[in-house]
Amino acid sequence: MKVLHVHRIGGIGGSERYLLTLLPALAERGVEVSFLGLDDPSRAPDPFYEALTVPFERLSAPRDLDPLLALRVRRAVRSTDVVHTHLVHADVYGAFGAHRLVSTKHNDDPFRAGAFRFVERALARRAARIIVITESLARFQIERVGLPQEKVEVIHYGLDDVPPAWGANPPDPVPPDARVLLAVCRLEPQKGVDNAVRALRDIRGAHLVVLGEGPQRAELSQLARELDVPLYLPGRVPDVAAWLRRADLLVHPVRWEGFGLALLEAMLASLPVVATRVSSIPEIVLDGETGLLVPPDDPAALAAAVNRVLADPSDFGERGRARARAEFSVARMAERTLAVYEKTGV
Repeated sequence: MKVLHVHRIGGIGGSERYLLTLLPALAERGVEVSFLGLDDPSRAPDPFYEALTVPFERLSAPRDLDPLLALRVRRAVRSTDVVHTHLVHADVYGAFGAHRLVSTKHNDDPFRAGAFRFVERALARRAARIIVITESLARFQIERVGLPQEKVEVIHYGLDDVPPAWGANPPDPVPPDARVLLAVCRLEPQKGVDNAVRALRDIRGAHLVVLGEGPQRAELSQLARELDVPLYLPGRVPDVAAWLRRADLLVHPVRWEGFGLALLEAMLASLPVVATRVSSIPEIVLDGETGLLVPPDDPAALAAAVNRVLADPSDFGERGRARARAEFSVARMAERTLAVYEKTGV
């Protein structure tokens, strides 16, 4: 079975990390899997390909709408049994010329429930199956976007371990005895890092460390200076696991979320989690068992939950690790994805 995955690449976020895990797992199960990348040159596509272990082709995709790119994608997908698309750009371009189409929906971006929902519905008619990564996202796609329930199947992300290091982290200004609140996310409004910065005013002795890049870097740095709170933004680091070992907890204050692989990484590292009660997060983090959940856009509630965990982490971390290993394995993700391909009649 030949399966071609298509995704627009502009860095390594949750959906990219999912692909870096899923594609080799599918190859191990006998799938002839390859990847077609639609590169956003304004961002940083190269690190994704450096980590990719299956055959790939890259096409430049600097614009959202590009008829020439649509023709190039059409030529690229003709010789494959299944075209598996991820996110909006790949969904649109990959639908042209695919013999059998599978689409994975990775987030509940409100954009999809607006006028674009009519495009989503048209693309769904072309798809043999639609994978969604959480039950919450399934409800969003069926009830708000209007996708056909009979085509939708839930397959959670899978992860077996924290990310391997590809180098040593540089020296940092965080004091060795500081309480470290770690966030692993892009620096953009969706991720709610501004609320974590505001919460720092009420968390004694804590430093917020955010691993990731994005357009809000300058804005968040300025906010931290105005509030006189300790924020460290190292960007993309070579050894995420070192920060997971150093941290006291993971804070994930998002306003909405597709899945949140950072949650699984923290759980696999036996790290307590404080996150917002939005989208898919309650499916991953069990409130009061593997961490604490708070309302979004509520820095006071976030600070109170963080202070509670810092004072008594209980066995949140151990329970989180057990849950991650039992419910969110790579094998389970790959086998269920392969079953979806088989349902398309290949």
